[in-house]
Amino acid sequence: MTWYVETYLTDRDSSLLDLISFFIQCSGCKGVVTAEMCQSKDDSDVMSKMVEELDEDSVEYPLIQSGPYGRWFHSEFCEFVSVLVAQCQHSIIFDSYLMNTLISLLTELSNSYVRAFRHTCTLAAVKLLSSLVSVALSLSVGMENSQKLYEVQKTKTTRQKSTPQLEKIQKKITELQEKRAEIESMMDIIFKGVFLKRYRDVLPEIRSICMEELGLWMKLYSSAFLTDSYLKYMGWMMYDKIPDVRLKCVLSLQGLYGDPLLLPKLDLFTSRFKDRMISMTLDKDNEVAVQTMKLLVLISKISEDVLSPEDYSQLLQFVFSSQRPLAAAAGELLFSRYDEMNEEEAHKQQTLARLKALLQFYQESELHKHVVYLVDSLWDCGGALLKDWPTLTSILLQDSPGLTQAEEAVLVEILVASVRQASEGPALAGRSGAKKVMSAKEKKIQIDDCTKLTEHLLLVLPKLITKFSGSWDVVASLMKIPQYFLPEVAEAENTQVCMLPTLGLTGMGAVLDLHSGPAVLEAAARTYLSLCGEEMSWFSVTRAARDSLVQRWVDQLTALLEGSLQVKCTISLHGQKYVDICTCVCAFLGVCDVLTAHSYQLHLWDPTSFGPLLYTPSPKLQRALLTFVCMQVFVGPDCDNQSRASDTSEVERLEDLHRRRNLLAAYCKLIVHGVLEMSMAAEIFMYYMKYYNDFGDIIKETMYRTRQIDKIESARTLVLCLQQLFVRLKKEQESGGKAHPGVQTFTSIKELARRYVLTFGDLVKFRECIVMIHRLVEGGFFQTPETPTPPYLSYLTILSEFSSKLLKPDKKTVFSYLQKHTAEHIIDLRQECWQPLIYYRASLLAVAEVEDAVSNVSSDKKLYLPNRSPFSKHKPDGTTPNTASHKSFYSIVTSHLHLVPSGLQDLTNSGDGFPFFAPCN
Repeated sequence: MTWYVETYLTDRDSSLLDLISFFIQCSGCKGVVTAEMCQSKDDSDVMSKMVEELDEDSVEYPLIQSGPYGRWFHSEFCEFVSVLVAQCQHSIIFDSYLMNTLISLLTELSNSYVRAFRHTCTLAAVKLLSSLVSVALSLSVGMENSQKLYEVQKTKTTRQKSTPQLEKIQKKITELQEKRAEIESMMDIIFKGVFLKRYRDVLPEIRSICMEELGLWMKLYSSAFLTDSYLKYMGWMMYDKIPDVRLKCVLSLQGLYGDPLLLPKLDLFTSRFKDRMISMTLDKDNEVAVQTMKLLVLISKISEDVLSPEDYSQLLQFVFSSQRPLAAAAGELLFSRYDEMNEEEAHKQQTLARLKALLQFYQESELHKHVVYLVDSLWDCGGALLKDWPTLTSILLQDSPGLTQAEEAVLVEILVASVRQASEGPALAGRSGAKKVMSAKEKKIQIDDCTKLTEHLLLVLPKLITKFSGSWDVVASLMKIPQYFLPEVAEAENTQVCMLPTLGLTGMGAVLDLHSGPAVLEAAARTYLSLCGEEMSWFSVTRAARDSLVQRWVDQLTALLEGSLQVKCTISLHGQKYVDICTCVCAFLGVCDVLTAHSYQLHLWDPTSFGPLLYTPSPKLQRALLTFVCMQVFVGPDCDNQSRASDTSEVERLEDLHRRRNLLAAYCKLIVHGVLEMSMAAEIFMYYMKYYNDFGDIIKETMYRTRQIDKIESARTLVLCLQQLFVRLKKEQESGGKAHPGVQTFTSIKELARRYVLTFGDLVKFRECIVMIHRLVEGGFFQTPETPTPPYLSYLTILSEFSSKLLKPDKKTVFSYLQKHTAEHIIDLRQECWQPLIYYRASLLAVAEVEDAVSNVSSDKKLYLPNRSPFSKHKPDGTTPNTASHKSFYSIVTSHLHLVPSGLQDLTNSGDGFPFFAPCN
């Protein structure tokens, strides 16, 4: 700017014209200011001309542009105004031409209705005033120095005193006073012409600029601006509806209250706007609330009488806020209130006094029941107190520490929360605003804290568990502490590792013998899981203690189960055979319940809670469960041939049916919950038609549930079911032996396939499933030199039942594939052995009279056994089956549906009303 000052001294008109053009162009106007416009006495002429040149179609102007360019322009623009005044403060700033013209132009443009002019020139004007404040301060410093020099000269003796020197100093003081008065006059003109009109501007950015600069003026030049006539604007704008404006007011007040020299001038403002500042802690903008709380902390430190007990009671509740910055600021207020207590006492007594005050506050608040939030709020300001674990544990181990039982329980929670905070950091559920990434320094502090707490609590924790073993809630909290131990501690490898199993684990085992509540068991399980990690220094000792504890429980449970079964079998009046069945059924239901509960805990597993308990049933166990179900459920004559000989036999039959339905439902639950593979349901689906009246609803619901889980895998299971039935029938025919009761006829298999087809409703939804069913037919359908006729060709007759669900494009594709792979293998389609292929082709071609095309099909004759009849839904005597027994059983089962675990009721209560899941116990 030196070159500009030199240019101005030679040609001030053209230099001033360049300066005016600069501010006009910074507003986004492309117009050119001429000398004639500057010579006009009315500044409104310049503004009107510039408005005509302004591109009103442009929404953005340089000051509000986003990105790096906008930030750069704002910084450089403000810097330009400051440097301009700084370079001119010793010369041309007092020529009554440059500043008068510039202030007049900025005042006029800041009152423009055009946003670009108003915003840019308001910023330039307030920055100009801030620069003038710096000039006034430098003049004041010069006056003070000159005044001191003048006083020194006056104190000299008559011989040493120099009258011309005194007159020169006095003249300089007078000159500095006149310059300061002129500067203050310029500041007053800008304040009245720009600030008073713009601090309530409709544009929030302009209001924010005014409040930010007003706070700076008050802080830097308090003798002129820090008065009640200026402070009132700050108080009024704390009610602004825009958060940024309120934030600028609060930040400015923080700068004022942080200077002890300015506090006497703020008494009236504090008493007038204290209620407003307290209410702003509830501001909807989080940053405004946080900064207001910090402001109130400053106010509370300078005077204890400003905030009343009611004010403290309201403000201290924010330690439980969901926003961590606000809670931390409130924690600082809480800690500062008790920080100066008992300074003359010993460290331990002082800590006890602070803890008592903290416990009293927590018990009186009754706002939140989680101590971890209180500890998190106090962590930044009171970390030294909360991390004083030796003092905390010594207070708890005292026989008479002066605390009530409730206060001791809260102090234990504070101890556990401080250990967690030191180990994991401030991440809490429901509280936001914490730092997500720690710096290297913070990580080092965290490791040091974990080392200290591990070394100390390894020795002290067993004593605490022993003392509080009678209180389940306190001991449950204490047993969480080992979860936060550092895995490797050098000192722990020697002494503590020996004391841990003998004291800590022994104490935990004794506690588990006394208490069996969910909180205690969960804390113990998580602690054992943490201590048994291979990275821990003492994992081998901990694993041995854990295994010993579990084995002891297994032995106790085995004894209880054996005694329970023995009692059940003893009171039974149905003989040894019934006792064996009862035992097997109890064992089966027990295994199903355990596997179902295991699957249920996987659904409820919290990813933050270590790892889930993983277990997959072995193929041997899966087959054993299936075999037991088939032997116990699908036995005896089907319900169509059952008779009702007497009332007694009817009751026994219903009880037996109820038992069988329970077994089937328990097994189906394992499939639906994914405990067993879905293919294990193929054996169950085989009996859908044969035992339809007794178990059709359960099997149908299982099909529906598995189809919801994975429709493709469910379709594969249906195909597997049909293929297994067909292969069994084929092997029986080839063997030529006596008919096995578990083998169904060809007609019944075909009818079962037709029933399966009816379960596929929407053709588009299940298109992929139907196509996949046809694609699964690969081997065994082409002739070989040993077998001129494909061995499993008759299966195409069963498969043709699914052709009706194929869409026309899919039928064409399947038919083309069939023609491609069978044309070269077929010798003579007129032979009777190839009739199933004709039947299948006709179903793909959608022939109208399929029966005519296959009227001579004899494949069914070859497959039917002479002593079998096709499966029918009607009884041999022509009467319809009696469903009264089923209805009676339905009423019995529905009356016990409330026994199903609540977590599984969504599977029990949905569907078409059939009791899919009967209770297992």
